[in-house]
Amino acid sequence: MKKGTVYLIGSGPGDPELISLKGWRLLQTCDVVFYDNLVSDEIVVALPAGQEKHYVGKRDGKHIIPQDEINELLVKSANEGKNVARLKGSDPLVFGRGGEEAKYLRKHGIDFEIIPGITAGVGAPAYVGIPCTDREKASFVIFVTGHKAKDKAVSTVPWEWIAKAENGTIIIYMGVSEIETIATRLINFGMSPDKPSAVIERGTLPSQRYFSAALKDLPAVVKKHHVRSPSIFVIGEVVDLQPCLSWVKQRPLLGKRVIVTRSPDQARDMYQSLRELGAEVLPYPSITTSDYHDDDAWQRFAAISNSNRWLVFTSENGVRYFMQQLMDKFGDLRCLAGYRIAAVGGATAEAIANWHIRVDFVPKEATATAFARELISSHDLKGSVLVRVRGGLAGDTVELMATDAGAEVLPITVYDTDLCKWPEGFKEKLFVYPPDAAIFTSGSTFKGVLENLTREEAHELFASVPIFSIGPSTTKMIASEGFEVAVESRIHTIPAMIDDLVTYFEKKENPGR
Repeated sequence: MKKGTVYLIGSGPGDPELISLKGWRLLQTCDVVFYDNLVSDEIVVALPAGQEKHYVGKRDGKHIIPQDEINELLVKSANEGKNVARLKGSDPLVFGRGGEEAKYLRKHGIDFEIIPGITAGVGAPAYVGIPCTDREKASFVIFVTGHKAKDKAVSTVPWEWIAKAENGTIIIYMGVSEIETIATRLINFGMSPDKPSAVIERGTLPSQRYFSAALKDLPAVVKKHHVRSPSIFVIGEVVDLQPCLSWVKQRPLLGKRVIVTRSPDQARDMYQSLRELGAEVLPYPSITTSDYHDDDAWQRFAAISNSNRWLVFTSENGVRYFMQQLMDKFGDLRCLAGYRIAAVGGATAEAIANWHIRVDFVPKEATATAFARELISSHDLKGSVLVRVRGGLAGDTVELMATDAGAEVLPITVYDTDLCKWPEGFKEKLFVYPPDAAIFTSGSTFKGVLENLTREEAHELFASVPIFSIGPSTTKMIASEGFEVAVESRIHTIPAMIDDLVTYFEKKENPGR
């Protein structure tokens, strides 16, 4: 059997858009991915659905799989003929143990490639406006780890030499727990206690935090603001350039961490809209949808000759899967001629309009019951045919009420909905850096969250995280589980929900306005 290749890929310091094109391309083609804790969640959820994925990061500060075992897993997978992505935060060779893994692979005859990533020591300072070098202030840069190896009794970092290195920049990784010791050593070895210094927490993410101080005051600043890992420390005159070079603009949702529970393939526009407003997207996909072909129903659909016929959509997914199957089977939108089109909710109506099809009926209230009631009261359905496009989990309210009104109902199930498990390592992150809001676009997405959390965990999370609902049906489902919705969108679309999010935080942060 031909052995696979292992790709040591750096994903960058946090912002998912900083991964290289080559790294992203290889991730789409590898058979198995081993990923770390600091890899962006957006990257992980966007990996191909059928790909084998393993979380090998830290949990509660400890590796859930020892490094020796990770090395063995890489070799084992490659020996099985699989192409392997070893996905790391930042850069694999800068304090990333990628060198150790590469040596182990070479020793065991496994081909590998190294795909660099933007290291946090460069990316994090850049995102707050600090250059690592400057012609006037720093002609060299030193990368150093503040965390000594477990098998070392003392740090092997030459702090005395570093303290005397003038006209340069010192970048310290993994130094939060040791910063007081590090600052004391540098000052004792001759560095000015007033040397400009800074710390950047969660660099390159919208929720990043930045604090500057004289070196002697830096440990107190870290303690005062409860700075946590991952953080980067910068010591040097380049810190003074930050006020001039700061470029991150103040935006309505800057730094807000928002849970999005839709599947990634449906949520791309939402991700982008939230990012443009400054939010950090927390992708927690809780449902997955897949094609379902009801051939018998499609044959009955093709045979409909009744001139009084309706085509009813109650979700965006229904529109997407129905239109895909329609084009596969008939290849021509003219087969819908003569149908009146009805949609539940603005988002569903927009999805239909994207096919350049005019929607004839949208109820004032976006629930199945309200839809059926309004349609029946405003149109005579007696003797009509109503084609109800649905998913596998949809209720039968529309069918029952339309049948009672005298319509012949043809349900066509075009997709299945399944609740899905979050990728390994995701749940723990929710309770390390708490989110600021959670968006739910259907009752099933909330059910999916409850599948991933215990009841106690869910109540702990949503006691402080406001829930945003797209409409009455979603709100009703959430309430039935014993949870309170903070905001229900009056216009039942994704853009309206995002507007509601902005308004909510504006009022919260400016209560007098």
